[in-house]
Amino acid sequence: MKKKFSLLVLLVVITVLTTACSMKSAGGSTKPDDVIDIVWYPNESGSDMKSSRDEIANVIEESTGKKVEHHLTTDYAIAIETIVNNNADVAFMGAQGYIEAHKGNEAIKPLVVPTGPSGTLEDAVYHSWLAVNADAQETFKKDGEFSLDTIEGKKMSFVSGFKVPAADILNPFTQQEKYADLTEMDLMKGGSLFSKVLFGNSHQGSAVNLLKGNADVAAFCDTCVENYVEVVEGKENTVGAVYQVQDDAAEPFDQVTGKKFTLMSVTPVLNAPFVANVDVLGQEDLDKLQNVFTSGEVANNEEIFVPEDSGKSGLFFKTGKERFAAVKDSWFDPIRDLSN
Repeated sequence: MKKKFSLLVLLVVITVLTTACSMKSAGGSTKPDDVIDIVWYPNESGSDMKSSRDEIANVIEESTGKKVEHHLTTDYAIAIETIVNNNADVAFMGAQGYIEAHKGNEAIKPLVVPTGPSGTLEDAVYHSWLAVNADAQETFKKDGEFSLDTIEGKKMSFVSGFKVPAADILNPFTQQEKYADLTEMDLMKGGSLFSKVLFGNSHQGSAVNLLKGNADVAAFCDTCVENYVEVVEGKENTVGAVYQVQDDAAEPFDQVTGKKFTLMSVTPVLNAPFVANVDVLGQEDLDKLQNVFTSGEVANNEEIFVPEDSGKSGLFFKTGKERFAAVKDSWFDPIRDLSN
């Protein structure tokens, strides 16, 4: 009994200390200092993205006179909480991640987003995919056309955040009496719509789940896998297009070189933003970063916007007039509307 009581006291003390540390982190000093901390999602934390991360750091250091420190992550939630709790100045995150971060801390503001090939925000989108293994694609067709009805009972792989693919899946199924009450939470676990649900923790990880045979269907996006795959049939970002993993693909795709997958669903999504915690970064440095990021110098920096035909890996590619553009919070309202 005494031992149990001691353990209980210990747990209470740990809980109090953890809560206190969390509160200190979230509510502590936010005075700008001489270091700019950037937190990266798992998708951009790989070694193949190092040159792009380093060049972005160089630009920030030159424009602010401050040192940049990178914080690489293996979990979306950790990246979001890092900037929400005032432990990072800048982050590169998806639109949904930004919305969650802004809801948690209103000091988090959009800095810039990469434009589309037009050099404007009109085509500033990437594409959310639902993909299946190429040799199993007929399983997912009705009358010769891909149909989401066919994913019922299958093994599904999501990334981590999955607002867009969830909306794509819920729309047709909730029209059926059997699934009228189906929710996002139901999609996260096996036994509701899917027989099993996996999470890749990154877009690359979700794709590899599919190609290794651990999942029948996987959600991931085009920009996060374009360094590793190439179109071998059809037109890129169209239903029915077949992609193949390159023979020299970097990890984690080095485990599945030569494997092919087919797109059964393609949905345009607003481009991912760089965001800043203005309380930590300071308005002066935010203005400096916005000015330099949207400059022609950065737009023409081939270490940041890598020429598409260069064969190099990168965070952003130049296929036309791509550059960074400033946006306001309201630009992300179409993603917010998915929850309404």
